[in-house]
Amino acid sequence: MDFRLSDEHIALKNMARKFAEQEIIPVIREYDEKEEFPWDIIKKMHEVGLLTCGVPEEYGGPGIDMLGQIIVTEELCYGSAGVGATMAASSLLSAEPVIVAGNDAQKKHYFDVLNEGKLGAFCLTEPGAGSDVAGLSMTAKRDGDYYILNGTKQFITNGGVADIYTVFATTDKNLKYKGIIGFIVDRNTPGISVGPEEKKMGIRTSDTRQVIFEDVRVPVENRLGEEGEGFSICMKSLDLSRPSVAAEAIGIAQRAFDIAVKYCKERVAFGQPIGNFQALRFMLADMAMEIEAARLLTYKACWLAMNNEPFNYMASYAKCYAADMAMRVTTNAVQILGGYGYLREYGVEMCMRDAKVMQIYEGTNQIQRVVIANHIFRG
Repeated sequence: MDFRLSDEHIALKNMARKFAEQEIIPVIREYDEKEEFPWDIIKKMHEVGLLTCGVPEEYGGPGIDMLGQIIVTEELCYGSAGVGATMAASSLLSAEPVIVAGNDAQKKHYFDVLNEGKLGAFCLTEPGAGSDVAGLSMTAKRDGDYYILNGTKQFITNGGVADIYTVFATTDKNLKYKGIIGFIVDRNTPGISVGPEEKKMGIRTSDTRQVIFEDVRVPVENRLGEEGEGFSICMKSLDLSRPSVAAEAIGIAQRAFDIAVKYCKERVAFGQPIGNFQALRFMLADMAMEIEAARLLTYKACWLAMNNEPFNYMASYAKCYAADMAMRVTTNAVQILGGYGYLREYGVEMCMRDAKVMQIYEGTNQIQRVVIANHIFRG
Protein backbone atom coordinates (compact mmCIF):
# COMPACT_ATOMS: atom_id res chain seq x y z
CA MET A 1 0.00 0.00 0.00
CA ASP A 2 1.35 3.38 -1.02
CA PHE A 3 -0.42 6.46 0.30
CA ARG A 4 1.86 8.95 -1.44
CA LEU A 5 0.34 11.13 -4.13
CA SER A 6 2.21 11.26 -7.42
CA ASP A 7 4.02 14.44 -8.43
CA GLU A 8 1.24 15.04 -10.96
CA HIS A 9 -1.46 14.74 -8.31
CA ILE A 10 0.44 17.06 -5.96
CA ALA A 11 0.80 19.62 -8.75
CA LEU A 12 -2.94 19.38 -9.50
CA LYS A 13 -3.78 19.79 -5.82
CA ASN A 14 -1.56 22.85 -5.47
CA MET A 15 -2.87 24.40 -8.67
CA ALA A 16 -6.51 23.93 -7.70
CA ARG A 17 -5.94 25.18 -4.13
CA LYS A 18 -4.14 28.26 -5.44
CA PHE A 19 -7.04 28.93 -7.79
CA ALA A 20 -9.53 28.55 -4.93
CA GLU A 21 -7.60 30.91 -2.68
CA GLN A 22 -6.88 33.56 -5.30
CA GLU A 23 -9.90 33.48 -7.62
CA ILE A 24 -12.81 32.05 -5.60
CA ILE A 25 -12.56 32.85 -1.88
CA PRO A 26 -12.05 36.64 -2.24
CA VAL A 27 -15.28 37.08 -4.25
CA ILE A 28 -17.55 34.15 -3.45
CA ARG A 29 -19.39 35.75 -0.55
CA GLU A 30 -20.71 38.48 -2.83
CA TYR A 31 -21.85 35.92 -5.40
CA ASP A 32 -23.51 33.91 -2.64
CA GLU A 33 -25.32 36.97 -1.29
CA LYS A 34 -26.64 37.85 -4.75
CA GLU A 35 -27.36 34.18 -5.62
CA GLU A 36 -25.56 34.90 -8.87
CA PHE A 37 -23.90 32.41 -11.19
CA PRO A 38 -20.14 33.19 -11.23
CA TRP A 39 -19.44 33.29 -14.95
CA ASP A 40 -16.17 35.19 -14.42
CA ILE A 41 -14.84 32.39 -12.20
CA ILE A 42 -16.04 29.70 -14.62
CA LYS A 43 -14.25 31.39 -17.53
CA LYS A 44 -11.03 31.58 -15.53
CA MET A 45 -11.39 27.89 -14.60
CA HIS A 46 -11.60 27.07 -18.28
CA GLU A 47 -8.53 29.16 -19.09
CA VAL A 48 -6.39 27.22 -16.61
CA GLY A 49 -7.82 23.82 -17.61
CA LEU A 50 -9.78 23.02 -14.43
CA LEU A 51 -13.25 23.22 -15.96
CA THR A 52 -12.65 20.20 -18.22
CA CYS A 53 -10.71 18.00 -15.83
CA GLY A 54 -12.95 15.02 -16.68
CA VAL A 55 -12.46 15.18 -20.46
CA PRO A 56 -10.27 12.32 -21.77
CA GLU A 57 -7.01 13.21 -23.49
CA GLU A 58 -8.07 11.54 -26.75
CA TYR A 59 -10.99 13.96 -26.96
CA GLY A 60 -8.99 17.11 -26.36
CA GLY A 61 -9.03 17.18 -22.56
CA PRO A 62 -6.24 17.05 -19.98
CA GLY A 63 -6.68 13.29 -19.47
CA ILE A 64 -6.66 13.50 -15.67
CA ASP A 65 -7.29 10.18 -13.94
CA MET A 66 -10.15 9.63 -11.50
CA LEU A 67 -8.07 10.37 -8.41
CA GLY A 68 -6.84 13.59 -9.96
CA GLN A 69 -10.41 14.61 -10.74
CA ILE A 70 -11.37 13.98 -7.11
CA ILE A 71 -8.45 16.05 -5.87
CA VAL A 72 -9.41 18.98 -8.12
CA THR A 73 -13.04 18.74 -6.99
CA GLU A 74 -12.10 18.86 -3.31
CA GLU A 75 -9.88 21.89 -3.75
CA LEU A 76 -12.40 23.83 -5.83
CA CYS A 77 -15.06 23.11 -3.19
CA TYR A 78 -12.63 24.38 -0.57
CA GLY A 79 -13.18 27.71 -2.29
CA SER A 80 -16.88 27.25 -3.00
CA ALA A 81 -19.12 24.22 -3.15
CA GLY A 82 -21.29 25.98 -5.72
CA VAL A 83 -18.33 26.54 -8.04
CA GLY A 84 -16.98 23.03 -7.51
CA ALA A 85 -20.41 21.51 -8.11
CA THR A 86 -20.70 23.42 -11.39
CA MET A 87 -17.50 21.83 -12.66
CA ALA A 88 -18.32 18.37 -11.30
CA ALA A 89 -21.84 18.35 -12.75
CA SER A 90 -20.50 19.31 -16.16
CA SER A 91 -17.15 17.58 -16.55
CA LEU A 92 -17.83 14.53 -14.39
CA LEU A 93 -21.50 13.64 -13.73
CA SER A 94 -23.07 14.66 -17.04
CA ALA A 95 -20.11 13.25 -18.94
CA GLU A 96 -20.16 9.83 -17.25
CA PRO A 97 -23.06 8.41 -19.36
CA VAL A 98 -21.14 9.41 -22.49
CA ILE A 99 -17.97 7.76 -21.20
CA VAL A 100 -19.90 4.65 -20.11
CA ALA A 101 -22.00 4.11 -23.25
CA GLY A 102 -21.15 6.68 -25.93
CA ASN A 103 -19.65 5.76 -29.28
CA ASP A 104 -16.72 7.67 -30.77
CA ALA A 105 -18.88 10.19 -32.63
CA GLN A 106 -21.01 10.88 -29.55
CA LYS A 107 -17.97 11.37 -27.35
CA LYS A 108 -16.37 13.71 -29.86
CA HIS A 109 -19.54 15.80 -30.10
CA TYR A 110 -20.08 15.97 -26.33
CA PHE A 111 -16.51 16.74 -25.37
CA ASP A 112 -16.04 19.27 -28.17
CA VAL A 113 -18.79 21.31 -26.51
CA LEU A 114 -17.10 21.12 -23.09
CA ASN A 115 -13.71 21.96 -24.58
CA GLU A 116 -15.16 25.23 -25.85
CA GLY A 117 -15.72 26.28 -22.24
CA LYS A 118 -19.41 25.46 -22.28
CA LEU A 119 -21.19 23.41 -19.64
CA GLY A 120 -23.09 20.13 -19.48
CA ALA A 121 -25.93 18.98 -17.25
CA PHE A 122 -27.23 15.59 -16.12
CA CYS A 123 -31.02 15.41 -16.46
CA LEU A 124 -32.41 12.55 -14.39
CA THR A 125 -34.46 13.73 -11.38
CA GLU A 126 -38.11 14.65 -11.95
CA PRO A 127 -40.77 16.32 -9.79
CA GLY A 128 -42.10 12.85 -8.91
CA ALA A 129 -38.99 10.71 -9.29
CA GLY A 130 -35.77 11.20 -7.37
CA SER A 131 -34.44 8.18 -5.52
CA ASP A 132 -36.85 5.95 -7.51
CA VAL A 133 -35.07 6.21 -10.85
CA ALA A 134 -37.20 3.44 -12.36
CA GLY A 135 -40.29 5.55 -11.68
CA LEU A 136 -39.41 8.43 -13.99
CA SER A 137 -42.21 9.70 -16.25
CA MET A 138 -40.49 11.61 -19.05
CA THR A 139 -41.39 9.85 -22.30
CA ALA A 140 -39.34 8.99 -25.37
CA LYS A 141 -41.49 7.95 -28.33
CA ARG A 142 -39.82 6.62 -31.47
CA ASP A 143 -40.79 8.46 -34.66
CA GLY A 144 -38.74 7.22 -37.59
CA ASP A 145 -35.18 8.46 -37.21
CA TYR A 146 -36.07 10.51 -34.13
CA TYR A 147 -37.29 10.18 -30.57
CA ILE A 148 -39.80 12.70 -29.27
CA LEU A 149 -39.15 13.67 -25.66
CA ASN A 150 -41.82 15.05 -23.33
CA GLY A 151 -41.50 15.74 -19.63
CA THR A 152 -39.91 17.86 -16.92
CA LYS A 153 -36.63 17.38 -15.11
CA GLN A 154 -36.25 18.83 -11.62
CA PHE A 155 -33.32 20.18 -9.55
CA ILE A 156 -30.95 20.08 -12.52
CA THR A 157 -27.50 21.45 -11.68
CA ASN A 158 -26.36 23.72 -14.56
CA GLY A 159 -29.88 23.37 -16.00
CA GLY A 160 -30.07 26.98 -17.13
CA VAL A 161 -26.43 27.53 -18.09
CA ALA A 162 -25.56 24.26 -19.88
CA ASP A 163 -25.27 23.95 -23.65
CA ILE A 164 -25.60 20.17 -23.71
CA TYR A 165 -27.49 17.62 -21.64
CA THR A 166 -27.44 13.92 -20.92
CA VAL A 167 -31.10 12.99 -20.51
CA PHE A 168 -32.95 9.89 -19.32
CA ALA A 169 -36.52 9.04 -20.33
CA THR A 170 -38.75 5.98 -20.68
CA THR A 171 -40.26 4.33 -23.71
CA ASP A 172 -42.98 2.85 -21.49
CA LYS A 173 -43.41 3.63 -17.80
CA ASN A 174 -45.03 0.24 -17.25
CA LEU A 175 -41.70 -1.37 -18.12
CA LYS A 176 -40.07 0.30 -15.09
CA TYR A 177 -36.26 0.16 -15.36
CA LYS A 178 -36.42 -1.92 -18.55
CA GLY A 179 -37.96 0.99 -20.44
CA ILE A 180 -35.34 3.64 -19.59
CA ILE A 181 -33.24 5.12 -22.36
CA GLY A 182 -30.45 7.72 -22.38
CA PHE A 183 -29.71 10.53 -24.85
CA ILE A 184 -27.34 13.36 -25.61
CA VAL A 185 -29.44 16.47 -26.25
CA ASP A 186 -28.21 19.88 -27.41
CA ARG A 187 -29.69 22.79 -25.47
CA ASN A 188 -30.67 24.68 -28.65
CA THR A 189 -32.98 21.87 -29.80
CA PRO A 190 -36.50 23.30 -30.33
CA GLY A 191 -38.93 22.55 -27.51
CA ILE A 192 -36.47 22.88 -24.60
CA SER A 193 -37.08 25.54 -21.97
CA VAL A 194 -35.96 26.09 -18.39
CA GLY A 195 -37.75 27.20 -15.25
CA PRO A 196 -36.72 30.03 -12.92
CA GLU A 197 -33.61 29.55 -10.85
CA GLU A 198 -34.41 27.76 -7.60
CA LYS A 199 -33.89 29.71 -4.35
CA LYS A 200 -31.73 27.39 -2.30
CA MET A 201 -30.41 27.09 1.24
CA GLY A 202 -26.86 26.49 0.02
CA ILE A 203 -24.66 26.22 -3.08
CA ARG A 204 -26.35 29.45 -4.15
CA THR A 205 -23.76 30.11 -6.85
CA SER A 206 -24.73 26.85 -8.56
CA ASP A 207 -27.49 27.14 -11.19
CA THR A 208 -30.38 24.81 -10.31
CA ARG A 209 -33.60 24.72 -12.37
CA GLN A 210 -36.27 22.67 -14.03
CA VAL A 211 -35.54 21.68 -17.62
CA ILE A 212 -38.73 21.24 -19.64
CA PHE A 213 -39.02 19.13 -22.80
CA GLU A 214 -42.03 19.67 -25.06
CA ASP A 215 -42.07 17.56 -28.24
CA VAL A 216 -38.29 17.70 -28.45
CA ARG A 217 -37.06 15.76 -31.47
CA VAL A 218 -33.77 13.98 -30.82
CA PRO A 219 -32.00 12.01 -33.58
CA VAL A 220 -31.63 8.27 -33.04
CA GLU A 221 -27.86 8.67 -33.34
CA ASN A 222 -27.97 10.67 -30.08
CA ARG A 223 -29.22 7.64 -28.16
CA LEU A 224 -26.74 6.24 -25.65
CA GLY A 225 -26.62 2.47 -25.96
CA GLU A 226 -29.75 0.53 -26.87
CA GLU A 227 -33.32 0.89 -25.75
CA GLY A 228 -33.70 -0.46 -22.21
CA GLU A 229 -30.03 0.05 -21.34
CA GLY A 230 -30.59 3.50 -19.85
CA PHE A 231 -31.06 2.32 -16.27
CA SER A 232 -27.78 0.42 -16.28
CA ILE A 233 -25.97 3.37 -17.88
CA CYS A 234 -27.45 5.71 -15.28
CA MET A 235 -26.49 3.50 -12.32
CA LYS A 236 -22.93 3.05 -13.58
CA SER A 237 -22.65 6.81 -14.10
CA LEU A 238 -23.84 7.56 -10.57
CA ASP A 239 -21.42 5.01 -9.12
CA LEU A 240 -18.56 6.76 -10.94
CA SER A 241 -19.66 10.23 -9.83
CA ARG A 242 -20.38 9.53 -6.14
CA PRO A 243 -16.73 9.86 -5.10
CA SER A 244 -16.84 13.39 -6.54
CA VAL A 245 -19.74 14.26 -4.22
CA ALA A 246 -17.67 12.89 -1.34
CA ALA A 247 -14.82 15.13 -2.48
CA GLU A 248 -17.16 18.13 -2.54
CA ALA A 249 -18.16 17.39 1.06
CA ILE A 250 -14.52 17.01 2.10
CA GLY A 251 -13.60 20.35 0.53
CA ILE A 252 -16.42 22.09 2.40
CA ALA A 253 -15.45 20.45 5.70
CA GLN A 254 -11.76 21.23 5.28
CA ARG A 255 -12.54 24.91 4.69
CA ALA A 256 -14.76 25.10 7.80
CA PHE A 257 -12.12 23.27 9.84
CA ASP A 258 -9.33 25.61 8.76
CA ILE A 259 -11.43 28.67 9.65
CA ALA A 260 -12.18 27.16 13.07
CA VAL A 261 -8.50 26.39 13.76
CA LYS A 262 -7.46 29.91 12.80
CA TYR A 263 -10.14 31.36 15.06
CA CYS A 264 -9.04 29.18 17.99
CA LYS A 265 -5.49 30.49 17.64
CA GLU A 266 -6.54 34.13 17.53
CA ARG A 267 -9.56 34.43 19.84
CA VAL A 268 -8.61 35.17 23.44
CA ALA A 269 -10.83 34.38 26.42
CA PHE A 270 -9.98 34.16 30.11
CA GLY A 271 -6.54 35.49 29.29
CA GLN A 272 -5.48 32.91 26.71
CA PRO A 273 -6.26 31.68 23.17
CA ILE A 274 -9.39 29.50 23.24
CA GLY A 275 -7.43 26.82 21.40
CA ASN A 276 -5.79 26.07 24.74
CA PHE A 277 -9.06 24.79 26.16
CA GLN A 278 -9.44 21.03 26.10
CA ALA A 279 -13.12 21.09 25.10
CA LEU A 280 -12.30 22.86 21.84
CA ARG A 281 -9.12 20.88 21.22
CA PHE A 282 -11.13 17.66 21.43
CA MET A 283 -13.74 19.04 19.03
CA LEU A 284 -11.02 19.94 16.53
CA ALA A 285 -9.33 16.55 16.96
CA ASP A 286 -12.58 14.76 16.13
CA MET A 287 -13.15 17.03 13.12
CA ALA A 288 -9.64 16.35 11.79
CA MET A 289 -10.04 12.58 12.18
CA GLU A 290 -13.37 12.54 10.39
CA ILE A 291 -12.12 14.64 7.47
CA GLU A 292 -9.14 12.37 6.98
CA ALA A 293 -11.26 9.21 7.26
CA ALA A 294 -13.64 10.53 4.61
CA ARG A 295 -10.72 11.43 2.34
CA LEU A 296 -9.21 7.96 2.62
CA LEU A 297 -12.56 6.27 1.90
CA THR A 298 -12.90 8.45 -1.19
CA TYR A 299 -9.37 7.71 -2.37
CA LYS A 300 -9.99 3.98 -1.91
CA ALA A 301 -13.17 4.15 -4.00
CA CYS A 302 -11.11 5.81 -6.74
CA TRP A 303 -8.34 3.24 -6.46
CA LEU A 304 -10.81 0.37 -6.83
CA ALA A 305 -12.45 1.97 -9.88
CA MET A 306 -9.10 2.79 -11.49
CA ASN A 307 -7.98 -0.82 -11.00
CA ASN A 308 -11.20 -2.28 -12.44
CA GLU A 309 -12.27 -3.72 -9.10
CA PRO A 310 -15.87 -3.67 -7.82
CA PHE A 311 -16.27 -0.23 -6.27
CA ASN A 312 -19.94 0.77 -6.17
CA TYR A 313 -20.32 -0.14 -2.48
CA MET A 314 -17.14 1.78 -1.61
CA ALA A 315 -18.40 4.78 -3.58
CA SER A 316 -21.52 4.66 -1.38
CA TYR A 317 -19.37 4.36 1.76
CA ALA A 318 -17.42 7.44 0.71
CA LYS A 319 -20.37 9.57 -0.36
CA CYS A 320 -22.50 8.72 2.66
CA TYR A 321 -19.78 9.09 5.27
CA ALA A 322 -18.29 12.25 3.78
CA ALA A 323 -21.67 13.97 3.48
CA ASP A 324 -22.65 13.15 7.08
CA MET A 325 -19.16 14.17 8.20
CA ALA A 326 -19.42 17.53 6.45
CA MET A 327 -22.63 18.34 8.33
CA ARG A 328 -21.03 17.45 11.66
CA VAL A 329 -17.81 19.35 10.99
CA THR A 330 -19.45 22.50 9.66
CA THR A 331 -21.97 22.55 12.51
CA ASN A 332 -19.13 22.24 15.01
CA ALA A 333 -17.18 24.97 13.22
CA VAL A 334 -20.13 27.33 13.67
CA GLN A 335 -20.30 26.34 17.34
CA ILE A 336 -16.59 26.98 17.87
CA LEU A 337 -16.86 30.48 16.43
CA GLY A 338 -19.93 31.09 18.60
CA GLY A 339 -21.81 34.26 17.70
CA TYR A 340 -19.29 35.07 14.98
CA GLY A 341 -19.92 31.68 13.41
CA TYR A 342 -23.55 32.65 12.98
CA LEU A 343 -22.58 35.74 10.99
CA ARG A 344 -22.12 35.55 7.23
CA GLU A 345 -18.86 37.47 7.37
CA TYR A 346 -16.83 34.58 8.80
CA GLY A 347 -17.70 31.97 6.18
CA VAL A 348 -18.54 28.92 8.28
CA GLU A 349 -22.30 29.52 8.05
CA MET A 350 -21.99 29.27 4.25
CA CYS A 351 -20.06 26.01 4.67
CA MET A 352 -22.83 24.67 6.90
CA ARG A 353 -25.53 25.65 4.38
CA ASP A 354 -23.56 24.16 1.51
CA ALA A 355 -22.90 20.91 3.34
CA LYS A 356 -26.56 19.95 3.72
CA VAL A 357 -27.20 19.17 0.07
CA MET A 358 -24.35 16.65 0.08
CA GLN A 359 -26.61 14.32 2.07
CA ILE A 360 -29.36 14.73 -0.54
CA TYR A 361 -28.17 14.79 -4.13
CA GLU A 362 -26.78 12.03 -6.34
CA GLY A 363 -28.53 9.50 -4.15
CA THR A 364 -29.62 10.46 -0.65
CA ASN A 365 -27.63 9.09 2.24
CA GLN A 366 -30.57 6.82 3.00
CA ILE A 367 -30.25 5.33 -0.50
CA GLN A 368 -26.50 4.92 0.06
CA ARG A 369 -27.29 2.88 3.15
CA VAL A 370 -29.60 0.69 1.06
CA VAL A 371 -26.74 0.07 -1.38
CA ILE A 372 -24.34 -0.71 1.47
CA ALA A 373 -26.81 -3.03 3.23
CA ASN A 374 -27.49 -4.89 -0.03
CA HIS A 375 -23.74 -5.41 -0.41
CA ILE A 376 -23.51 -6.75 3.13
CA PHE A 377 -26.33 -9.25 2.74
CA ARG A 378 -25.21 -10.43 -0.69
CA GLY A 379 -21.91 -11.40 0.88
